Amino acid sequence: MQIGELSSTLGISRDAIRFYEKRGLIRATRRPNGYRHFGEESVLTLRFVLMAQKLGFTLAEIGAELPAASGSEISAERLANILRDKLKLIDQRITHMKQLRSELEKMLDSVCPLTLNTRA
Repeated sequence: MQIGELSSTLGISRDAIRFYEKRGLIRATRRPNGYRHFGEESVLTLRFVLMAQKLGFTLAEIGAELPAASGSEISAERLANILRDKLKLIDQRITHMKQLRSELEKMLDSVCPLTLNTRA
């Protein structure tokens, strides 16, 4: 399929597809007219990449570790460890964000509401 069809199928821009191709996550062959041609594996790979990004994985992590992007097999144990590590990182970020929120609340509580209104 051509890039426009792939774009429509996945609901992402042509520029995004070119970016993923440039990063080496998908490959296209060139037709005699110069147009890119993407196989069905590109659809599967990009669906996997988009899902992994929603889960918080970076493109570097996807390309290096995850099977659909790298084209290599990965054990269930290794994949579970990758997911556990990502979950720990997310939990750490949540803890950090809660701390920041608490600090902001303290700052807001220490500011007189009347002085906030006079600055506007």
